[in-house]
Amino acid sequence: MNYLERIRSMGRDANPFFRLMGIEVEQAGDGQGVISMKVRPDMLNGEGWLQGGIFTALADEAMVLGIYSLTGPAEQIATITETTTFLGGAREGTLYATGRVVRKGKRVVFAEGEVRDGAPGGRLLSRSSAAFALRSESHS
Repeated sequence: MNYLERIRSMGRDANPFFRLMGIEVEQAGDGQGVISMKVRPDMLNGEGWLQGGIFTALADEAMVLGIYSLTGPAEQIATITETTTFLGGAREGTLYATGRVVRKGKRVVFAEGEVRDGAPGGRLLSRSSAAFALRSESHS
């Protein structure tokens, strides 16, 4: 059973980070993933804003769901590089991260992610782009 199949059968319990952060899977298929998370006070930095690394983590997880919707059962991925541009902050509410595959090659997958507040079409808070290594378990 691959990662996406575990997510579909177990929900957030398939990923300890999802459980810790209260992340819900909204969609995963056709090269796209959407997750949501309610901002909690214990996620804020010393200035009262959502800690920036959480934006990157949300985008990363959404991109991963999109990638796994296009992979075979023996394929695994690992992040090679990821860049996030922060465009706004959050102090409360629900955030939605959307990830989509830009290009899937034989060894590398390129993806983009966004985090928005309030709804998938809400105010844009961050944009991420990443490259992921793609490998087959049989060719480790």
